[in-house]
Amino acid sequence: MIIKLADIRIAVNNIYPYIEKYCADYICYDRRRADFTVDISDEDIARERAAVERTVAAEGHSGIEFGDPYLETLAVYRKIAERMPSYDTVLFHGSALAIDGDGYLFTAKSGTGKSTHTRLWRERFGDRVVMINDDKPLLHIDDGSVIAYGTPWNGKHRLGTNASVPLRGLCVLGRAEQNSIFPAERRQVYPTLLGQTYRPHDPAALVRTLELVDRIAEIVPLWSLQCNMESCAASCAYLGMQSASQQKGN
Repeated sequence: MIIKLADIRIAVNNIYPYIEKYCADYICYDRRRADFTVDISDEDIARERAAVERTVAAEGHSGIEFGDPYLETLAVYRKIAERMPSYDTVLFHGSALAIDGDGYLFTAKSGTGKSTHTRLWRERFGDRVVMINDDKPLLHIDDGSVIAYGTPWNGKHRLGTNASVPLRGLCVLGRAEQNSIFPAERRQVYPTLLGQTYRPHDPAALVRTLELVDRIAEIVPLWSLQCNMESCAASCAYLGMQSASQQKGN
């Protein structure tokens, strides 16, 4: 199987057929050579099982089990993420959407309400909004822009599109009774950006990832969004970022 993510062609030598269904919208059927290959072993799947069990235990859950076919999808994406910095691309944990062709990415600690907030955008703005990826988009960085790409790894509700969009804003979410949005200083949100970016184990890839995070912080306007879970939160976020963008354009 060859899949195309962020314009990179990746050959996957999988064990279980489930991954082919999981990645169906991203499979390439032409015969061009892949940019790199991912090989999956039983040991890779065992490592993912151990990682999931640690996470489940840390969150205080019990009785949750995942089968090997699903764990293989995690192993595949981990191996892809390890290679992507070589292509100026990183895996980022957040919820990305497009409105009228402009992309916005929302991130925060788990449980803060990233997916809930982007749902408010869909409810408020209707068909103007397209979900790019509700969990783990890929971000490609070049000299002047950051492009968010959809991937099959798009959250438990499988909200995403095989599409790409230029990022016009990156928001760090916080919960509050009243909605407010304001430009964030890099030093304030940089720890969050770094924490939400996949950090490879390979030292060279890690160094490149840190460089790419720096570029994201330089290129994309950064915002701090304090919000509740009401529809007006989406309007507050959108109007705040749009107003700043228009002023910059003038």
